[in-house]
Amino acid sequence: MSGKIFLWLLATLSLTTVSHAHAQQPKKVFHIGFLSSGASSASENIEVIRQRLRELGYVEGKNIAFEYRGAEGKIDRLPDLAAELVRLKVDVIVTLSTPAAVAAKNATTTIPIVMTSLSDPVATGLVASLARPGGNITGVTIMNAETAGKRLQLLKETAPKVSRVAVLWNSDNPGAAVVFKQTQAAAQDLGLQLQSQDMQSINDLEGAFKAVTRGAANALVLLASNPIGTRLRKIADFAIKNRLPSIHDRSDFVEAGGLMSYGTQLPDMSRRAASYVDKILKGSKPADLPVEQPMKFEFVINLKAAKQIGLTIPQSVLYRADKVIK
Repeated sequence: MSGKIFLWLLATLSLTTVSHAHAQQPKKVFHIGFLSSGASSASENIEVIRQRLRELGYVEGKNIAFEYRGAEGKIDRLPDLAAELVRLKVDVIVTLSTPAAVAAKNATTTIPIVMTSLSDPVATGLVASLARPGGNITGVTIMNAETAGKRLQLLKETAPKVSRVAVLWNSDNPGAAVVFKQTQAAAQDLGLQLQSQDMQSINDLEGAFKAVTRGAANALVLLASNPIGTRLRKIADFAIKNRLPSIHDRSDFVEAGGLMSYGTQLPDMSRRAASYVDKILKGSKPADLPVEQPMKFEFVINLKAAKQIGLTIPQSVLYRADKVIK
């Protein structure tokens, strides 16, 4: 065998071996951690994110895997749950509330964090600014604080006799605290009195109902936070029983029997959050990805609930509704 032929065979064999070895190397499996104030995985937002990731080419068990950690409404558990995800060395942590985002940020400065379903990340100190978040955290915001005044205005237009509004909220939630302050300012401008009703656990629900009744409130506002979000039907039933016009920022309250909602379309924002995860997995840095704000808000009215509390919705309000439940 000549020297040239031998070298050619050797080179061919080497290339074949390298190509075969490369083909045998397993694909990278990205691990995504979900951190929630509520249930660990029973969330419509989580399912929307997973569906969008599937559309972007991620297949569970092949190139992506998920870890779920939920505080089940007990916010004080979030720091430990965040620490668990950090110990697992997940590639990205997706947070589904302001307390979850705060816990994740406190737990790691290196693992990228994508936030969603939270109010104002600047006011709560999560990011330096929306345009330049800095650090290891970015994502989408539902900007509830900026729509707090709009919800009170809609409530007043729908029920002009409203004068004293009870606000159900959780002071342990930094995002809810921001929205509550905005609600206070809006109430002052509209000449409304506010009755603050703090609800930090499910056990506070009955006491909150009694306090609202004693306080002679004639309308009810719900601020998004756990445990309020886990008891929407009971709260809607209470409002109907006591003939209280009510409004929340999430449409699932209206679907549970509440009167009205005005806020961000959460599925759309969850899909956007999934796109942030995709960009980060492909090499983008959270600090370079501006926090996205919602472009569209949804106004939903429940005519059945209006009838049950003896309220006629003005046509001027009905015309503005994006969805009417009859």
